[in-house]
Amino acid sequence: MKKTSTQKKAARRGKLMRLIDAVTSPRKSAAAVIVAAGGSTRMGEGVNKQFIELRGKPVLALTVEAFEKTDGIDYIIVVVRAGDEEAVKELAARYGFKKVRSVIAGGGTRQESAIRGVEALDGDTDMVAIHDGARCLVTPEMITAVLETAKKTGAASAGSPVKDTIKQVSFFNVVENTPDRTKLWAASTPQIFKAGLYRAAAYYAEKDGAEVTDDNALLERLGGKVTMVDCGYTNIKITTPEDVAVAEALLRYREENGQ
Repeated sequence: MKKTSTQKKAARRGKLMRLIDAVTSPRKSAAAVIVAAGGSTRMGEGVNKQFIELRGKPVLALTVEAFEKTDGIDYIIVVVRAGDEEAVKELAARYGFKKVRSVIAGGGTRQESAIRGVEALDGDTDMVAIHDGARCLVTPEMITAVLETAKKTGAASAGSPVKDTIKQVSFFNVVENTPDRTKLWAASTPQIFKAGLYRAAAYYAEKDGAEVTDDNALLERLGGKVTMVDCGYTNIKITTPEDVAVAEALLRYREENGQ
């Protein structure tokens, strides 16, 4: 059915109003909260894994650089161990990171540190990406994929389907169950949320005294849905000395293959 003249005018008027709104309305921003406040206990006594160098660059610098290069991320909050603030500010200045808005001290747990980072966001920030500082092999492409999904669904997480058969065991390490591997994923970061949704979930976790293992679980405990985004198997976390060797090899592979 052909549109009448009145319908055509109404359609043009509606399109014009949407264009005007797009031009005059402020663009909603997206921020990254990089959590680097852990104790590095499994790396060895006196070692701060955030400053270990991989291919000549500190772990934390590699992490921040990925978000610095991601077009969809407007600014960055870095949450560090109390006492590391000045060292991280100097690191940001040394590498010319312009998106680092502030460096703040974390709390007693990772959950508390992430929440402190979110509390430091601008009030009009629409999306927040929570990322482990020790996941230094994350790429702008991974971050963008998770961000675009989160914009559509409200919450999304980097991850990858598990390769191994997983066993659920008893206290005595006796196998109790073998979950269906096709339904299992390993969660990583970034985990990206509508900022208001994250704030609400964090509020109820604090109110209920709930401690969770990752930020996704804040929403899960309230019945919220998180969409997993396959970011492959190279987005590893630096936790033990063995991880350093693996990360070095992966970075070398990327360099040799122009990635």
